[in-house]
Amino acid sequence: MSKHIDLGQYATAALGQYFELIPGNIGADAHLSKRGMTFDTKSCEIKGVGHLCVMRMNAFMGLMKMETIVIAPTKVDMPLFNVDWVSAFGTETLIAELYDTQLEPWPGEAQKKFEEIQEEYLDVEDNESGEHWYDSVLYPVSIHKKGKGLTDRFNDAAKDYIDLFAAELAELSEPAAGKCPADLKRARVGDFARTLVENDGPAVNMMAKLFGEETMRRIVLKHMYGVE
Repeated sequence: MSKHIDLGQYATAALGQYFELIPGNIGADAHLSKRGMTFDTKSCEIKGVGHLCVMRMNAFMGLMKMETIVIAPTKVDMPLFNVDWVSAFGTETLIAELYDTQLEPWPGEAQKKFEEIQEEYLDVEDNESGEHWYDSVLYPVSIHKKGKGLTDRFNDAAKDYIDLFAAELAELSEPAAGKCPADLKRARVGDFARTLVENDGPAVNMMAKLFGEETMRRIVLKHMYGVE
């Protein structure tokens, strides 16, 4: 039987090939549990680049699981990147999203590399989830898929997106790539994170109801996106 990879472990190793990772201090927020739902969170500074967060959720005695990674470049002019994997009652969902939080346009040749990965999964059913506030900044080379019996393919897709993103980050971190105004770039990521909090998405609402508004804001802004 195929087994879902540990996305957090994989992303940490992929980034660790190129960058020093400095563990963040999550404190009591590292493990939160209420009403049968458990959240485990880790974060790292990606030295010279930005922020990494890994979050895992378990509910309904393991019948529903979620793993999320967020890579938030605040010192390199790359998109905001997240990967979500959800397993719910036998159906898996894989989402890999890239958001325009850049100061300059993202080169077409860079987008093409992600498009080539995306095209490998055209045969897999899309996960239709309606309209979202972030659609205007979501790059079309993102992927949203769901199905049963697709664990190996979803593992491969997640690894391909993570590997390529890490490599692109490394390339743009080279001295020859030039300096990115870190204060402006961090502000762009912060705008995205605060809009996420203000727009009451399902995950944000659930976290606020379980643990309170203050804890939700701290988890999203500090631990997930590294902007506070």
